[in-house]
Amino acid sequence: MRPRAGTPAPAGPALPADAAGPRTLAFVESPVQLLNVLEWAHAHTSGATGDGAAGPGGSPGAGPFPGVPGGTGLTLVVLSPNDPMTRGQLRRMTELAAGEGHEVRWEEARGGATAPFRTVAGLAPLLRAAGRVVMGDPFSRYVQLLLTITRARELVVVDDGTATMEFVSQLARGERLVRWHRKGGRPGPRDLLFAPVSSAARRRLTPGADRRVEVFSSMPIDETPEGVTVTANDFSWTRARFGPPRITKGADLVGTSLVETGVVDGDRYLEAVRALARTHGAARYFAHRRESPEKLHRLAQETGLEVVRPDLPLELIARRGPIGRTVLSFPSTVVHTLPLALAGTDVKVAVCDIDPAWLTRHASPRAQGFLNGVTGTARDVHRLSAVSTA
Repeated sequence: MRPRAGTPAPAGPALPADAAGPRTLAFVESPVQLLNVLEWAHAHTSGATGDGAAGPGGSPGAGPFPGVPGGTGLTLVVLSPNDPMTRGQLRRMTELAAGEGHEVRWEEARGGATAPFRTVAGLAPLLRAAGRVVMGDPFSRYVQLLLTITRARELVVVDDGTATMEFVSQLARGERLVRWHRKGGRPGPRDLLFAPVSSAARRRLTPGADRRVEVFSSMPIDETPEGVTVTANDFSWTRARFGPPRITKGADLVGTSLVETGVVDGDRYLEAVRALARTHGAARYFAHRRESPEKLHRLAQETGLEVVRPDLPLELIARRGPIGRTVLSFPSTVVHTLPLALAGTDVKVAVCDIDPAWLTRHASPRAQGFLNGVTGTARDVHRLSAVSTA
């Protein structure tokens, strides 16, 4: 059953295994994760990523897992968050997924204190029957808990943004799985309580004689764990389904949630946005789905930028157009993904460095190095110096 526009897809039973391979169960918690599951399914169905050339993620081709049928063996489970903006984008993305022929199952995974128990109990039969599990966020406690239930011998991690770079590095070094902006801090009580589950999930994500692991990514990956296959995501599904876009003469600016995650000071960020917009003549600001309404209201009032809250991931919005001839961004996932999604167009992506003075006192000791790495490893982008906020 396909979801109707604007409504969650109903829960449903697992699909029967298809003749070409084991049944596949995918878990997503964000619109970008869902987009990258669609890219993964498209790449494996078509037999190659794009033209078969190796991309920034690594090896060419469809990876180690053949037999992902075009929409008949993939059950896509949305572990819905509470944030209205994210939920709205996810609902739009489930419509696209259903249009590709995939089965969609919407779980109100955070709808009250008992929701996690209901969700896990309801998904347990599907997890035990799945031969392949695809996930967008290996750092998610929800996903880590579900990994302890599955018996799948094939595990796939698709991009959840720049966090993929950190995940692969931690897996290669045998470290505990912790998000980059929290690394360096002391584990809290919940972290300690959940530590056994997290350790079990990390072991499940380590390849073995009876388990294959693939990372499907558009991110630059330098440390590849032994036995892990890295497959390049070149956004061929996005380019095939959308665009080419109409390109406007001006510039657009892409927002970031670095303030919301406690990495960058809010006042310094606002001043940097104002300076960038003035220098490059930007007219629109594409908000990140996690940016707070209060921050966006202030930004619109003080910079004069038109704040746009996209209903789809920015890669699809940009490919659909209209989009500025120059897209300005701070270090984030889009400096890696937009050049791929906009390949063949005249759009230039420019990234502005984060000045160390913008960081909050709560920022992780690794924050500056990680953000510099995000910028420094981006391909086909124009690098801007940090703007002055003095």
